[in-house]
Amino acid sequence: MVEVPVYNTSGEKVDTLQVDEKCFGSTVNTDLLKQAVVTYHAHQHQGTAATRSRGMVRGSTRKLFRQKGTGYARRGNIRTNVMKGGGVAFAKAPHAPRKKLSKKMRRAALNSAILAKMLGQDLLIVDGLQASQPKTKEMAAVMSNLKINRSCLLTLAERDRNIYLSSRNLPDITVRTAAELNAFDVAIRQKMVVTSEAMKSLMNEEVGQ
Repeated sequence: MVEVPVYNTSGEKVDTLQVDEKCFGSTVNTDLLKQAVVTYHAHQHQGTAATRSRGMVRGSTRKLFRQKGTGYARRGNIRTNVMKGGGVAFAKAPHAPRKKLSKKMRRAALNSAILAKMLGQDLLIVDGLQASQPKTKEMAAVMSNLKINRSCLLTLAERDRNIYLSSRNLPDITVRTAAELNAFDVAIRQKMVVTSEAMKSLMNEEVGQ
């Protein structure tokens, strides 16, 4: 069992939740977690970079000078990459750097990321988090009470517009719902704050599998 602390919005510890490691895969699969992070990172690249190769540049293919006797450098045609206006050596071409992970692999990687946060004492549960209106100051006070001063992933059970608007101007805080979580988001943040409802949702999803 892993003990996960439960705090209120004032930063006071009110309870401790016992979580069975089996709910999140029992052990942290570091190899799969790394593969998931690399995959998500690769998908952020657009792959649209392109430069003109020698074959794309207009110009004659005639050799500029004879090989010897002119005093000029031994060159090929005017489209060579060493000439002004010539093509680029090893030109870039558009490509999609896509990697694939199956649904089971993505789920297992997310479980490993969450379990790693719990084992490292970087995951905490907050009870009673709500916002009647968008107020960045109030959300900043909650994070200060919880002693969150590094990058943080705030996980909600469902979308809450007021909490999202209250958090978007705070540096290094990302808001996600439990259904939107992925291994990349969890792994690259230093801390993970989960509402009580979101934690129940995550545990129910794992038990149901």
